[in-house]
Amino acid sequence: MSDKALKNDMTANTLKLIAEQLNVLCQKRATGELVVGSSQTKGRIYLLSGRLLYAKAGQHETRRWNRITQRLMPQWIPNPSDLQDAHMWEYQLLYQGITNKQISVVQAKAIIRAIAQEVFFDLGCYGNATVEWQEDARNPTEMALSLSLSYLEVEPDISKVMALQRQWQVAGLRNLNPTLAPVLKSGIDPAALGVFGKYLNGKYTLWDISVRLGKSVTNVTKALIPLLKKRIVQLKKVADLPHPFANRSVDASGSGGSRKAGSKGKGREGLIACIDDSPVILQTLKKILEGAGYQTLAINEPMRGVAKLIENQPDIIILDLVMPNASGYSVCKFLRQTSVFEKTPIIVLTSRDTLIDRNRAKLVGASDFLGKPPDPEKTIALIEKYLEEIAEQGQTGEASLSAEVSSSAL
Repeated sequence: MSDKALKNDMTANTLKLIAEQLNVLCQKRATGELVVGSSQTKGRIYLLSGRLLYAKAGQHETRRWNRITQRLMPQWIPNPSDLQDAHMWEYQLLYQGITNKQISVVQAKAIIRAIAQEVFFDLGCYGNATVEWQEDARNPTEMALSLSLSYLEVEPDISKVMALQRQWQVAGLRNLNPTLAPVLKSGIDPAALGVFGKYLNGKYTLWDISVRLGKSVTNVTKALIPLLKKRIVQLKKVADLPHPFANRSVDASGSGGSRKAGSKGKGREGLIACIDDSPVILQTLKKILEGAGYQTLAINEPMRGVAKLIENQPDIIILDLVMPNASGYSVCKFLRQTSVFEKTPIIVLTSRDTLIDRNRAKLVGASDFLGKPPDPEKTIALIEKYLEEIAEQGQTGEASLSAEVSSSAL
């Protein structure tokens, strides 16, 4: 195969063509990118000496990464701040995790395989695509070769995805894509739809919901068909979550792009301050929150961090109740007595969730409670709840101001 771009009309089965091309390239021990393109998306399959390094579907790269790593390695907390560039940042994090002995090569390869399976499935949903081979002159390293998949490892995954694609088509889902997000029609109570209800808000793709419910994406989508036909639910495109280089977090030292007090960053859904003396808990919260598209302000010494709180004015504060150098109750009371944080939602983080602890926290001004270790779903649900309340209060304030202006004009 020459190093010139090789293009083929994908009038045949997309996955079959990808498999054929990969087989040829792997036999030739080729290094480069197999670019699968259509009018909707462009995926990339990276090869090194005929072995699969990583795969991307052209959209929802961060969503896919977060979804699969949290499912397969929920205790692993990658550190993207150590990476130098955004090229194949997911593979860099896997490499970093192995180097730091946080994950094994077997675990990292399991993540690569799971991501590749989803990518193959998504690419298989697109017809009339092209495939283009782009040669690369990179020299393989021993580590990179060990953290890659041979065609013998990849071939069963492709066969599995082909079977899933057939199920998808037989179920009459040919015109749908699992990267779409279902949205419930306004005025309908989500609780009336049982377990599905809380996910029908346009924030979770069909892939996301399938993982959260522990069901296949085909079965999840089939269950929604009656609701789609009745127009109770509709599917819409949803943006990807920001990758680590698109939205660096703010730390307590003020580095990493801190914002001016009261400012709202473009595309930012909320700045969440996390106050805890445990680096592990802070990293866990950071992974959960940034995975959902929020910025974080990490503070491990609460009294010294007050200045940073005032400077950045977070939308929500998550506060640990038990810390060696400061009582969370005292910190909460102090913040409530400060005019800047008088109305800021404060969620207390505690492993001692008793009635006495709750009442005491309420007395010093806590808004809500979160258990330790923080559960991702419960954490995001609380954040969304209070951000929605803040948005509603803002709209009410704007309406009141508009009324005052109109009255003055009269």
